[in-house]
Amino acid sequence: MPDQRRTIEHDRLEQDEHRQTYWKRWGPYLSERQWGTVREDYSAYGDCWNYFPHDHARSRAYRWGEDGLLGICDTKARLCFAIALWNHRDPILKERLFGLTGPEGNHGEDVKECYFYVDSTPTHSYLKGLYKYPQSEFPYAWIVEENRRRSRHQPEFELADTGVFDQDRYFDVQVEYAKASPNDILICITIKNRADVAAPLDVLPTLWFRNTWSWNRSGEGYAPKPELWQTAPGAVSAEHEQLGKMTLYAEGEPELLFTDNETNAERLFGVASRSPYRKDAFHDYLIRGARDAVNPAKRGTKAAAHYRLVVPPSAEVTLRLRLVADAEAPAAPFGPDFDATFAARLREADDFHDSVAPENTSAEERAVLRQAYAGLLWSKQFYHYAVGEWIEGDPPLFPPESRRHGRNAEWRHVYNRDVISMPDKWEYPWYAAWDLAFHMIPFARIDPAFTKDQLVLFLREWYMHPNGQLPAYEFAFGDVNPPVHAWAAWRVYKIAARRGERDRAFLERVFQKLLLNFTWWVNRKDEDGNSLFSGGFLGLDNIGVFDRSRALPTGGRLEQADGTAWMAFFCGTMLSMALELAHDDPVYEDMATKFFGRFIAIVDAMNEFGGTGLWDEQDGFYYDHLNVDGRAMPLRTRSMVGVIPLFAVEVLEDDTLSRLPGFRKRMLWFLENRRDLARHIAHLEGRQGRRLLAVPSRERLERALRYVLDESELLSPYGVRSLSRHHLQHPYSLWANGELYTVAYTPGDSDTGLFGGNSNWRGPVWFPLNFLLVEALERYHHFYGDTLRVECPTGSGRFMTLDEVAGELSRRLGALFLPREDGSRPCHGPDPRFASDPHWRDLVLFSEYFHGDDGRGVGASHQTGWTALAARFIEGSAQRRRAPE
Repeated sequence: MPDQRRTIEHDRLEQDEHRQTYWKRWGPYLSERQWGTVREDYSAYGDCWNYFPHDHARSRAYRWGEDGLLGICDTKARLCFAIALWNHRDPILKERLFGLTGPEGNHGEDVKECYFYVDSTPTHSYLKGLYKYPQSEFPYAWIVEENRRRSRHQPEFELADTGVFDQDRYFDVQVEYAKASPNDILICITIKNRADVAAPLDVLPTLWFRNTWSWNRSGEGYAPKPELWQTAPGAVSAEHEQLGKMTLYAEGEPELLFTDNETNAERLFGVASRSPYRKDAFHDYLIRGARDAVNPAKRGTKAAAHYRLVVPPSAEVTLRLRLVADAEAPAAPFGPDFDATFAARLREADDFHDSVAPENTSAEERAVLRQAYAGLLWSKQFYHYAVGEWIEGDPPLFPPESRRHGRNAEWRHVYNRDVISMPDKWEYPWYAAWDLAFHMIPFARIDPAFTKDQLVLFLREWYMHPNGQLPAYEFAFGDVNPPVHAWAAWRVYKIAARRGERDRAFLERVFQKLLLNFTWWVNRKDEDGNSLFSGGFLGLDNIGVFDRSRALPTGGRLEQADGTAWMAFFCGTMLSMALELAHDDPVYEDMATKFFGRFIAIVDAMNEFGGTGLWDEQDGFYYDHLNVDGRAMPLRTRSMVGVIPLFAVEVLEDDTLSRLPGFRKRMLWFLENRRDLARHIAHLEGRQGRRLLAVPSRERLERALRYVLDESELLSPYGVRSLSRHHLQHPYSLWANGELYTVAYTPGDSDTGLFGGNSNWRGPVWFPLNFLLVEALERYHHFYGDTLRVECPTGSGRFMTLDEVAGELSRRLGALFLPREDGSRPCHGPDPRFASDPHWRDLVLFSEYFHGDDGRGVGASHQTGWTALAARFIEGSAQRRRAPE
């Protein structure tokens, strides 16, 4: 990508990076779901969904975080702001998003709301979000009952299916934030009545402190109890030991309500509460009419500005607020500077996103890019989880003894209290290590400093296990995710290097820690020391015949094509990093030699161990092998498991090797003297001064790509499927211990209960592995050039170079989000609103994965974590449309 044109937002990023001006102190770091998480679970059996359900959320103070609706908070979530709504029909105040728990949904947990991340700059100097709020009663019970009734073979029952948006009987609630300075946040809430009749709406912009004072602890993060109080009509002062004094100004002098962010113990547990004013006071005040629920002294730790509205038909109402440090408070909070600041920040946001988009992107492409980056930025979340304290409990209340030997008991060192890039702030309001690696690729285009900080953070001693393992995700830190952290760090380094910024300190810092991680993999996952790895489920959930995270029902072990290929991929990346570092320090030549030798050993094992390794000569594809009593049997499911071996490819430039004589000498010795291991390595001289390290030979690469590019197999109209469509008519079956295990092509929602049933790798298109495939094809092309052309699609008679194939895959993946001639976008499925309704058609959802045949979004609806890679595909396609250079 070409260098970006510098904008005012780039200046802010630089000021924040160098701690000159803390522009990122406030942002959309507030979670969308704190209830139902592992952090808040103090049950005996780890039943987080039932221990802290949605029904408790309005009444129960959280221990580790907060949640809200389109809200913001500071980087430690000490002071939070969000909106609450009531349409005069709902049984509860709408303070947070609603969704199904894992056991309730017929396909696992799922948010049941319509909301969109519309815009954001990297410093959050400008933010815009949209929530669609029905005017009829929100169908909480109906959604739960209907989804519980449905089987895994039926679709999910969505909010729109209930008819609550019919006849446009809903409000568009748009929330915008603009920063006049890092501690001066202007807030604009615009309520648009889409119906042709007037409708009542109570709006409660709410300010509150996260409860850090009720746990009988002291030290970092446990400041004395802060306080909010009314200082003037429409003005709420907030004082915190660490944040200082701030004031929330609400235009129009609405009624100010105060309570405490304390648990309503009477309602939940039948015992006395700590305070007579509880977390759910505003709900009781509005809906139950309990006038004594709020504090008449106008003090507390939670406050709201209560606006009672009747919005005329097809009209809109705007509410303005301002949260500002007292030292910067303007004389007139809503004077002319308010609108001028909003206008300026919006222009600057336009300018920034224009500078990011390639010059020849269309207007539709630019709109999708902007929303993809907005979703990525809105998905940053404050995440707090100190495992040692969580296991011990808070005196005098202690969790059951089982806690000391249960979930994450071996990860007591973990202390997370950071803003982290999340996969999805509702369905996955916790980090996943391999997801985060993919998030960093689009992030590197818009905020390189944040990207590098995130990658370093996960290698810190309070994240990484002393044995070298990276924490996977809060349900089980010890689970095994694919080792892609090194790749992400290397890619981020190279993205910065293209701009002339070779951050050697960053690269060296991550390389040293990744050595520990690599050693963990070798020691723990290569059971027989034969370079064939059994990594577990490796993030691919239900893709295999068995649940690969559990003991096999057959006994024995699984030699995984993907686990082994991931290690080759890891080796190749570490080799490239070592060669880069060796330019300035010859000590790294030794490490380069180590990883070169390991790469060759793994490639040889994949291709030759036991005769043919994990390669199946009959089919021309890589498969997992089930090894029982010394006999290996291939599990012939054509899936991403067999595509991942194609990812492990690196191209070594001769001019690089010529500057590293020590490594070059040892490499040539190895190739000459260990021909038994090097037989599958392409080490051709004279191929434009390059050498290729790859798992498949040229012939095996071509054979595997026949399946990848076959539309009746892995190639869908919108990318490469996770499982071949061949298995629709030909399911793979295996009898083991009297049970039949079957893998069949399932292009949409999962029809099995593996991993909760909300993640399906048996047919849909997933962005992260498609991205790695496109990158690998580009590297193969860099070596083979125009000498290697393959049929794409298979059987079409049309031959392409591998670079052209990469471009075709990028085009298909990007097309998921772009409107077709009828205005519909494949990602939205058949919902006509997104095709023709002017209030829906420009809004884009970036789902967790996509139907293998029709492209509709499936799984988590807002996973603009790794699905933000869509931006890279669209940008890449735009670059490819440029005239050849």
